[in-house]
Amino acid sequence: MNLWKTASKPLFLLAPMDDVTDTVFRQVVLSCQRPDIFFTEFVSADGLFSPGKDKVIQKLKFSKEEKPIVAQLWGNNPDNFYKAAQLIAKLGFDGIDINFGCPDRTVISHNCGAAIILNEKLVSEIIRKTKEGAPDLPISIKTRLGLQKIVTDEWIPMLLSQPIDAITVHGRTAKEQSKVPAHWDEIGKAVKIRNHSHSNVLIIGNGDIESYDQGLKKIAEYELDGIMIGRGIFKDLWVFEKTKKEGCDTPVNKLRLLLKHIVLFKKIWGKDKSFLTIRKYVKIYVSGFDKASDTRVKLMSAASINELELTVKDAIVSMASC
Repeated sequence: MNLWKTASKPLFLLAPMDDVTDTVFRQVVLSCQRPDIFFTEFVSADGLFSPGKDKVIQKLKFSKEEKPIVAQLWGNNPDNFYKAAQLIAKLGFDGIDINFGCPDRTVISHNCGAAIILNEKLVSEIIRKTKEGAPDLPISIKTRLGLQKIVTDEWIPMLLSQPIDAITVHGRTAKEQSKVPAHWDEIGKAVKIRNHSHSNVLIIGNGDIESYDQGLKKIAEYELDGIMIGRGIFKDLWVFEKTKKEGCDTPVNKLRLLLKHIVLFKKIWGKDKSFLTIRKYVKIYVSGFDKASDTRVKLMSAASINELELTVKDAIVSMASC
């Protein structure tokens, strides 16, 4: 079954974010409101077959409740994409997403991510080998508008010529990082190019979306098949709710979600991951209310995950009694 063809439109997707959207965080988001499709973290196809493979494969951990879920791969070795695709199919994923857009300097220096844009030979070979490795899984692409400059007119037709099912277009070049507003006119241009070519490939827009209604407006304005939300989830964990329940994002509810995150982290990762990795999530849950910064300071000073759990519980009791 091809999830891109069977899913109801428009689609709202949670972006793959490295060291953020692991199975624990996805399950927290799921408890708020399910996106139409989940994605894993940014997974190295090369790393899955390296001496450090045991750590890399953790990024492919998911629960059945998260389905449909797509595994995102990056790299530049087609043979490793073939082997990674076989593994992903065996693990029960619903699709494979190939990253041709990461702006990270280290990734680009290894000729991966956005560095592959307009490299038709390598693009074609990676997609071909991925499809050979998992012939029954749909292939999607996540990309930017270019490496140093915008190349929509050349790049999108090249991708549309490939045997893929969807393209998520982040509306910036790699050079721009996230320092400028997303170029939604270029995302709209990608849709026009797709329509002119009579292709059935879905076009998903990505960049600066912070609410469900804002996403709907972009979908209508640019005739998109869906929206992908990345950093917007940090400002609103309920961003995928079509009709937000009043009062859902109270300080106490946010802290309860953090507690859920901690409990899931202990259950799923145990000692496989340092509890210090939770610190990057604290601001997501503890912000936007009076004395949030004071609460964060207390939480960040915890010396163990059990101490952190107790501190959150105390904060919940304190706030609930106010």
